Amino acid sequence: MNTLWLTLTLRSDSTFGRGDGVVGVVDSEVQHDEYGLPYLSGKTLKGLLCAECAEVLYALKEAKCADLSDWEDSARWLFGESGNRIENIGNMHVGDARLPEDLRLTVMDEVHLEHVSKQQMLDTLTTIRRQSAIDEATGAPKKEALRATRVILRETVFEARLDFMQQPQPRELALLAACVKVFRRAGTERHRGRGRLHAELYDKSPFVHTEEVAATTDNYYSDFREAVLS
Repeated sequence: MNTLWLTLTLRSDSTFGRGDGVVGVVDSEVQHDEYGLPYLSGKTLKGLLCAECAEVLYALKEAKCADLSDWEDSARWLFGESGNRIENIGNMHVGDARLPEDLRLTVMDEVHLEHVSKQQMLDTLTTIRRQSAIDEATGAPKKEALRATRVILRETVFEARLDFMQQPQPRELALLAACVKVFRRAGTERHRGRGRLHAELYDKSPFVHTEEVAATTDNYYSDFREAVLS
């Protein structure tokens, strides 16, 4: 098994920002492809998982975990280390988190046939939220402080491929599951209530099979829990 799938289900409106806006429309735009479908880049997603991994390792250190160095080795195996040298690259490649493949293919066909436009698809999956800073002295909105941000609607589901250069061992899978368990927010203003999500790991894509596919996060996480509590 050299591939896992990670699903993200938004529990609150979220902005996977692209760093700019559209003049006269929004100050902060979401990342979206040529069909108007929003996504979260694999580089950003890997960075978020790596940050969660650092938190997990810190918790293990604070708990004086006996095999902390082994977990640190597993983290390096998954995510690599800082630096540009080839030996610093981790074994896990994180793909873009995109909408389910069957939905994307349907949308692509509709856009190619000009039944819908890119902008119509973007407007279907997102909405625009407006907010303004408040003057503490007067309690009134500050002048020229109104900002418009596009958000992806809650309950939208994304899927990302996790490809491994080598076969992951049980310890690496256990640590990855722990990172996924604590991964609960993503995107712009995730510290202000937006971007809440639920993440799950799967051994095969839950969107391309006719039969129901069960998540395997808890299976891998049970190994992590057993190891750190033993």
